[in-house]
Amino acid sequence: MTVLAGLAGCDQAQQTETQGKASANSTDAIPVSEKKARFWALLTPLIEQSNAEVLAEREDLKVMQMDADQLSASQLENLQQLGNKYRVDDELPAKEQINRLLVKVNTIPASLVLAQAANESAWGTSRFATEGNNFFGQWCFSKGCGLVPKSRNAGANHAVAKFDSPLGSVRSYIRNLNSHPTYEKLRELRLAAQQEGKLASGELLAEGLIGYSERREEYVKEIQSMIRYNKLSRFDKAEATKADNNQG
Repeated sequence: MTVLAGLAGCDQAQQTETQGKASANSTDAIPVSEKKARFWALLTPLIEQSNAEVLAEREDLKVMQMDADQLSASQLENLQQLGNKYRVDDELPAKEQINRLLVKVNTIPASLVLAQAANESAWGTSRFATEGNNFFGQWCFSKGCGLVPKSRNAGANHAVAKFDSPLGSVRSYIRNLNSHPTYEKLRELRLAAQQEGKLASGELLAEGLIGYSERREEYVKEIQSMIRYNKLSRFDKAEATKADNNQG
């Protein structure tokens, strides 16, 4: 089973390898605006599907929350599975597990997903995207789990995770942001916005990506700039309209 790295971003050497890679079917002659439109069209439905799956898990948790002291056997099994998936201690009382999970099990703004995918995969043309369906630079450490970066430092043992499909990459990325301690600030920002009845935008939640890349603040600013320049917030608003009845 693939074990994802704690820091999902590429290191500097990996970023260098990523830049400028062209896919087997070159799109050099296609205008930039059309390339971007194709990229959005590829990923947007995958983001919607992945977020819908998260919302279904969230709805299950909200049902459990109403009667946390009398959960059925199937609900307890589901709670254990969600706890394992999102890194919540199953030794805690069920009510506490559910409360902690509800902070973690929530959607990631489409604008943030799109901006990071574009940044990490060079608009889907990197070797890791074309050969491994990895759009987010996620690492793994088990033998044979992924693609070895050509410029990997001596003594390093990580690879760039391979996925069966782009959907697998999107699902894994969303789970990583929702579960790993590195992105606790992102989840806190999302919760605060939710409690204030505000939209948890991609530009806002990008502040919680300080640990995604060795470039830290510079990386955060770059992602935010990509969101603004490409007007990606329009995807957040469209998605928020669909999810309104599932949040709470």
